[in-house]
Amino acid sequence: MKGMLKGMGVTLKALTAPKVTTSYPDAPYLMPERYRGIQHFEPDLCIVCNQCARVCPTECITLTGKPNPDPEKKGKVIDTFDLNFEICILCDLCTEVCPTEAIVMTGNFELAAYSRDDLYKDKDWLTNNDTRVRLDNNNIGAPQKGGKG
Repeated sequence: MKGMLKGMGVTLKALTAPKVTTSYPDAPYLMPERYRGIQHFEPDLCIVCNQCARVCPTECITLTGKPNPDPEKKGKVIDTFDLNFEICILCDLCTEVCPTEAIVMTGNFELAAYSRDDLYKDKDWLTNNDTRVRLDNNNIGAPQKGGKG
């Protein structure tokens, strides 16, 4: 009898506790600032250095460049940038090695799809993924550029 009363006490306490659920589909769930979500890509900033593809542990990034159409400018411009979210582990390494911060993480996490083919995202899709872009991308407790922090 004593055990049953203890159990009922726990149940009554849980019934009166504040609710911790959210109405997720109706109200968007905001992830913490340093959350590693789906990448956002800025093609104008990309210098086609290929560091993001080389550092990727799952080799899910492919990119190609073409010579700059402006003959007075050196270097390449991005032609294609594809990311395979079927195998991407959102490790944030691609954003940390990017010297121009052309690829940054966002707070977006919704990638559900009915087909695996829908998990291949191209340059245009990644460029349009511009909501909740992480403001402080590469500064993980490191001093600011140019001196002591």
